[in-house]
Amino acid sequence: MLMPQKKDQYALRAIYELAKRKDSGPTKISDIAEAQAIPVRFLEVILNQLKHSGLVASKRGFYGGYTLLKSPAEISVGEVLRFLQKDGVESHCAACGTVSVCPRGENCSLTQLWRKVREVVFKVYDETSMQDLLDYNEALQK
Repeated sequence: MLMPQKKDQYALRAIYELAKRKDSGPTKISDIAEAQAIPVRFLEVILNQLKHSGLVASKRGFYGGYTLLKSPAEISVGEVLRFLQKDGVESHCAACGTVSVCPRGENCSLTQLWRKVREVVFKVYDETSMQDLLDYNEALQK
């Protein structure tokens, strides 16, 4: 997995937007969707899943919305992706990418390569926090 799936990208952008608004109280789905160009219907599903991650909480009502449960410095990109992919990544062939059972089985010479690539990519994801992304964005704005 060199690039996260669209759902994972939306989730990262939603967490990023919540990180930007960390001290502003709950943020409505519509505000996150507009700021990050995410379709509302996808965002509703994603944020509902993320409520079970320990990363976000929701509050109902007129003044409700979503908030982060941890500081942006404590949330890594890898943590978010691992939570979202917990049921699907390892069940797929590392070389084929999409099939549940590799037609070549253990005889595939590419499987080990893609496992190594995934490990390296996740090392970068694990070393990158939401705060790092906020800081990077701030540096770009200067």
